[in-house]
Amino acid sequence: MRQQQKRIFLSPPWTDRTERDAVKDAFDSAYIAPCGPLVDEFERQIENFTSLHAAAVSSGTGAIDLLMMEMGIKPGDTVVASTLTFIASVGPAVHRGARVVFVDSASDTGTMSPSLLEAALQKYRPKCVICADIYGQTCDYPAIEDVCRAHGVPLVVDAAESFGATCKGRAAGAAGVAAVYSFNGNKIITTSGGGAVVSHDEALVERARKRSQQSRERVPHYEHLEVGSNYRLSNILAGIGVAQISKMRRVLKAKRNNYAFYRTLVNANKGLLAGAEFFPCAAPEESSHWLNVVLLPDSARRDAVMAALAAADIESRPVWKPLHRQSVFKGCETFGGAVADDLFARGVCLPSGCGLDDAAYERIAEAMK
Repeated sequence: MRQQQKRIFLSPPWTDRTERDAVKDAFDSAYIAPCGPLVDEFERQIENFTSLHAAAVSSGTGAIDLLMMEMGIKPGDTVVASTLTFIASVGPAVHRGARVVFVDSASDTGTMSPSLLEAALQKYRPKCVICADIYGQTCDYPAIEDVCRAHGVPLVVDAAESFGATCKGRAAGAAGVAAVYSFNGNKIITTSGGGAVVSHDEALVERARKRSQQSRERVPHYEHLEVGSNYRLSNILAGIGVAQISKMRRVLKAKRNNYAFYRTLVNANKGLLAGAEFFPCAAPEESSHWLNVVLLPDSARRDAVMAALAAADIESRPVWKPLHRQSVFKGCETFGGAVADDLFARGVCLPSGCGLDDAAYERIAEAMK
């Protein structure tokens, strides 16, 4: 009987004994609840890797919500944001009653267009701008910062998808007033569920940390001068993060190997990938290549690629559906939109886990024939 092949997932966690040992250490320390020495250590490791101050929290979404608190978002405020991203980029602002205005992608990066952002800020004076890094590459930080600075608008970076990337030598998220990372199960590194608020501003990060612990004052009794949230990362999960971040060099090497593999497939211009091209990326050498995305000639070919992969038990997924096309945001103004629409219509995210080996590459290539 032929042995059944294992499913190839899009971006599964890459773990080994190191993570198990770290979790055991967390249990042995008796710090089972949120906070603890491994949370502190994980924050130190993030800071060492990025040169940014960091507060580890329970999710990337929680991190964005903490920054919306910092920005003072309230009902009636306007927030300008990338349209080609996951809904969590703007969810916390919407929950706080903000009106969202969307900005299209630039054709050379797939991330927020600085020129269209300029047009949006000429019409609106938002409480903040949220630009979203995507699929492992950063936005054009210098250009977007220049636009925001010229209009006096704070910039928040959603770097949930770009941990490990750089932008002209700066770490992903090292732009604007603050940024967020996600360490969800499918990200570059994972804590199972988790995230972080990061910034050059140590006082801002300390405020986020305090708010993630219900804004409790440092006195013996429970004293609160503001209403916070329960967003602190678990010490158990932080142990996984400490183990994961210790492997970053190996992770980035594996991600770049995946990128090289898909680049070879696309350049071969054969089979279902005939006429395909890569998702736009201004600086592939600076991307962490979280997910490799290929653009097909049309949506029919995209669907054919996904069907062929599914038949071989290989997971794939369309590019993010632009937020301005989501029913929940019907009526929201969008500056541009055609670039993001095209990327969604033709783009497919391909398996990009760190554990892909030659056998997996062969299966993926065979399915593409």
